Amino acid sequence: MSRHPWNTEFTWTRPATPPRRLTLDEVDQFHREGYVVIENLVADHALAELTAELDDIEAGVDDFVKALPDERMFIAESGAIIFSPHAVKVSPAARRVSRDRAVVEVVRDLIGPDVRLYWDQIVYKKPEKPRRFPFHQDNGYGFVEPQQYLTCWVALTDATIDNGCTWIVPGVHLEGTLAHEYIEPLGFECFEDHPDMVPVEAPAGSVVVFSSLTPHMTGANTTDDVRKSYILQYASDGSEVLRGEPDAPPEKRERNSHPDRQFFVVQGGKRVD
Repeated sequence: MSRHPWNTEFTWTRPATPPRRLTLDEVDQFHREGYVVIENLVADHALAELTAELDDIEAGVDDFVKALPDERMFIAESGAIIFSPHAVKVSPAARRVSRDRAVVEVVRDLIGPDVRLYWDQIVYKKPEKPRRFPFHQDNGYGFVEPQQYLTCWVALTDATIDNGCTWIVPGVHLEGTLAHEYIEPLGFECFEDHPDMVPVEAPAGSVVVFSSLTPHMTGANTTDDVRKSYILQYASDGSEVLRGEPDAPPEKRERNSHPDRQFFVVQGGKRVD
């Protein structure tokens, strides 16, 4: 386990303002261990609307991937795992949940007073080709500064050990971004295994909240059903994606401010509708 070459001066920080939604124990757990589970954060009716709209989007993406050679596109593969980014651009339910008061209050508590949606994507883990998705940090896929942003892993269905729930390694987030290696055909990996890994099961409607720097993986889906999740990632206003090869200095920086999918959710400490 080694640090990413661009990770040279990282220091973990926490907002100075007191939490409004989370308890102090939940906030302390997040900063200490790199994650916290908030059960029943998404209301039943909102979850049903969201799942219905995301099911339609995912079905179209799966059909597209099936038509490709080897039924595969980068790390997505029909029958194994399907990814579909930027649902907020086409799904009213996704956009509503991304700005949901309960979700946004958690985000404000853990990031601060000025926050944008950085990324969102559908992730459906299929049972036909059961496989793990390797240990990685979200900042290992696209290097963002500040390195410290937030992932909200929304369980659309119950996430269990049997169907491929998230496994997390507590405490490693304090090191900042680690070096990652691409493992064919699974994806980027920061390490294969870890003695401190813990499973994080989550009932439908719950949200697993973890840092962009928290190493996590998902196990194989050995059930007969699809494990469905929706990922919402939030970053401080002014964050940038660094582009280039890790063994050289960054070639450019791109500000995260796309108006259709990287909109404000908190501004001046207040939720943005």
